[in-house]
Amino acid sequence: MNLLQDYDRQAAVWYAHRWAYGRNPAFYDYESIGGDCTNFASQCLYAGGGVMNFLPTYGWYYINANRKAPAWTGVEYLFNFLTRPQPSVGPVGVECQLWELRPGDLVQLSLGGIRYQHSPIVVEAQPPYGPEDILVAAHSFDADNRPLSSYEYVLIRPVKILGVNRA
Repeated sequence: MNLLQDYDRQAAVWYAHRWAYGRNPAFYDYESIGGDCTNFASQCLYAGGGVMNFLPTYGWYYINANRKAPAWTGVEYLFNFLTRPQPSVGPVGVECQLWELRPGDLVQLSLGGIRYQHSPIVVEAQPPYGPEDILVAAHSFDADNRPLSSYEYVLIRPVKILGVNRA
């Protein structure tokens, strides 16, 4: 049975601040072919967890621009991976309430109300934890320390990272 280990929130946030307005050359920039937000979110999660899951279809990994899991760059796939029911290697998350978010967690936004299509990383969260009290970093409309309240979204899905399975 896999036991969750600590997720390094500080490392995830440091990474988010470091690369919010730039691109880490170790990862392809998908901005021009659909957006880079979930790729950036995955990089931040990886910085905080340190392991990838190399399962061919249901994993969460990045090897190069063409060899990556759908969960690395796809909003819905990332949510499905993080909230998977069966233990496997990689970060583990759960849908939560806004007030439960802490730095290193993520939010997924539905800008049109039909599907979720944006995955910013939380870099700061202060009581009372409303949208104006949560700051995020993101790619695809690059931002750092951006108030969540500044987005025009229809639906929001906060995701708390519980820890990391390493084996």
